[in-house]
Amino acid sequence: MKKFGITTILILVASLLGLAFAQDAETGKTLGDGLIALGAGLTIGIAAIGVGLAQAAIGSAGAGTLAERPEAFGQILIYLVIPETIIIFAFVIAFFLNGQIG
Repeated sequence: MKKFGITTILILVASLLGLAFAQDAETGKTLGDGLIALGAGLTIGIAAIGVGLAQAAIGSAGAGTLAERPEAFGQILIYLVIPETIIIFAFVIAFFLNGQIG
C-alpha cells in the first residue's frame, strides 16, 4: 500500500479549497455559510450521540427497576424523557444557525 506524503496531502487540500471557492462564485454562498451548516450538523450529531448514551444507561436501569417494582413506571418514563429535551434544544440551535445562512 502506497503511503501519501505531505505534498500529496497539501495538493489534495488545495484542490478541495479551490473547488469550494469556485462553487462560491457560482452560488453566491460564502465559506462562512458552509461552516455554519457544518456547525448545525455537528450540533445535531453530537447531541444525538449524547442522548443515545444517556438513554442506554437509563433504559437498562429502568428495565431492571420495573422488573422489581412495576409501580415505578411513571418515574422511569420521566427519566427516559429528560434526555430527549437535549436533542430538542440542539434542533432549535441548528434551526437558528440555518437561518443565518444566505
